[in-house]
Parts: sequence; C-alpha cells; structure tokens
Amino acid sequence: MKTLKTLATGAALALAIALPAAAAVDVNGIKFEDVNKVGGKDLKLNGAGMRTKLVIKVYAAGLYLTEKSKNVADILKMDGPRRVTLVMARDISSEDLGKAFMDGINENVDKAEKAKLVGQIGKFGEMFASVDQIRKGDVLHMDWIPGTGTVCELNGKRIGEPASDINFYNAVLRIWLGEKPADRSLKPALLGEAK
Repeated sequence: MKTLKTLATGAALALAIALPAAAAVDVNGIKFEDVNKVGGKDLKLNGAGMRTKLVIKVYAAGLYLTEKSKNVADILKMDGPRRVTLVMARDISSEDLGKAFMDGINENVDKAEKAKLVGQIGKFGEMFASVDQIRKGDVLHMDWIPGTGTVCELNGKRIGEPASDINFYNAVLRIWLGEKPADRSLKPALLGEAK
C-alpha cells in the first residue's frame, strides 16, 4: 500500500513538472503568467486587473516587477527592469489610446516634471501615431530596461524609439498608480491588493 502511495505521489510530481506552469491570474479570460523575462531578468507578476471606462472593458493590465510591492513610492524607486502589459479587450484607435495615456500623464505629473520630459512625451505620442488601429487581443508591453530605457512592443514588434529617462517610465506608471489613476479599481489590482 505504501509503495502504491509513493508511486502515485511520484507520478503526480512528474506530471506537475512536465506540464507548463499555469497562468497566475485570469482577468476576464485574459491570462497573465507568473513570470516574464525582461532585460535578462525574471520579473514577478505584482498584480493584474481590468481597465473599464463606464461599463466597457477596455484592456486587462498586468504589472511585473523584480520584487512584489504594494507601495507605489517603492515601485517608482526600484532598480532593474519593470513591465506593464496591456491586453486589449476591444478595438480602439491608436489616437484614442494615445490620448488616454497623455491624459493619464497630465493628471499625475506636475508641470515642472512634464517640462523636463516633454521630448520623451512627444516621442510617446509619435509612437501611437505610428500604429493605425489596436485590435481586441493585441498585446502591448511597456518595459523599463536599464541601460536602454522605456521600450514598447506591440504584438512582439518594437514600436517607437526608446525613451532613456527613468522619470519618463515612472510618469507612465503613474497613469495607473498615481494619485489620480486612470481607473480607481485597477490601481489596487496592479498593487496586488484586490481580491
């Protein structure tokens, strides 16, 4: 009987090792893996949730960090790479998405800081202008890679030029994590606080 139990345990363990890791979080059918590799480092999923506008689901977002944190100030000071992943829940024009991002930056960054970042904010706007349409299911990664800067990829293809200032990446993060986040229910989800 003990041998049978040992064999069953061994078989279950072998099966678990053979199967791919399950997604950490499922947000309305959109899966976010536990770990993403960015800049040669494994980043952990800090949290994920759905961005809604009125009652319309716009995109699911996931925040990946070197170490999990619920403290925005600590996240903004973190060394190493970081990632925000957006998976579109509906079609949206790049113009509308770009405007929403600019509104988020304007709401959460003061005039003095914006003045220092104006060139990089302009490049960010040009990046959205270079894409015609963003469709349901499209995946947008916005990564901070030390030594390179803010790098954006749409469906695995780099778009735009890297923005070198960490303060710009932090301005982008504040779209969701700032004092006036784009979606008040998404902020705690990205901080890993939502149940």
